[in-house]
Amino acid sequence: MTTYALGDIQGCQPQLRELLEIIEEETPGAKLLFAGDLVNRGPRSLEALRQVRDLDDRAVTVLGNHDLHLLAVAAGIQKMKPGDSIQPVLDAPDREELIDWLRHRPMAYTGDGLLLVHAGVLPQWDLTKTMELAHEVEHVLRSADWKDFLAEMYGNSPNQWRDSLTGTARLRCIVNGLTRLRFCTEEGEMEFASKMGTNEAPAGYLPWFDVPGRKTEKDTVVFGHWSTLGLLLRDNLVALDTGCVWGGKLTAVRLEDRALFQVDCPGFLEPGVPAARPQQ
Repeated sequence: MTTYALGDIQGCQPQLRELLEIIEEETPGAKLLFAGDLVNRGPRSLEALRQVRDLDDRAVTVLGNHDLHLLAVAAGIQKMKPGDSIQPVLDAPDREELIDWLRHRPMAYTGDGLLLVHAGVLPQWDLTKTMELAHEVEHVLRSADWKDFLAEMYGNSPNQWRDSLTGTARLRCIVNGLTRLRFCTEEGEMEFASKMGTNEAPAGYLPWFDVPGRKTEKDTVVFGHWSTLGLLLRDNLVALDTGCVWGGKLTAVRLEDRALFQVDCPGFLEPGVPAARPQQ
């Protein structure tokens, strides 16, 4: 089956609808892989969530940091932040169904000859290890203790993976690697403050995908999250966050031949308020 990978939607549902119409005309019934962050900052998070959910088995979406934020707010763990656009989800009559559906999404996906994550993969993790660790977080998110986990999920420590990590520290490190990672050292120490492009890497840090000898370098990794990186297509790397919510584009790549499909997007710093995309 032909497969398309799509970048961060972040509540830009009209653009999602337009892009899906283009894909459907090009390849009816294609499989769709979403790199996470379905919601937040754009004006139609509720509609975006419903649209992806209603694609049923045709679509796979991994969880992004904004999706986890929605779960945490819905659970009463986190408060709304300036610029959040998730209130319509919280007020929706099908809120509980949507939240339950979202927390059952995977943290990572492998199939179709690739590994799909939201942000990145730490250099010590090979594909098998990445999936095993993702499943550890999924197990907790899908359990009756999911709210207790979300209450302990936030934090920048530990910022480096060790196999000896246990409990909350272990799960937090996995979540940060899969949903927040941009830069790390060759030893896998993560840096969370820098959000600009690769030309502004902090001293001693590299984009996670440029770490020499990372264990997934021979696997095709598809990811989003990094709008100031933008579109990046390499033999074994597909970066898809082209900053729709910042006034960029919403992007899909047909994975079989790397054909590119994009729609232009308005920017939203706050719901309905145009904003410039951050400079690279």
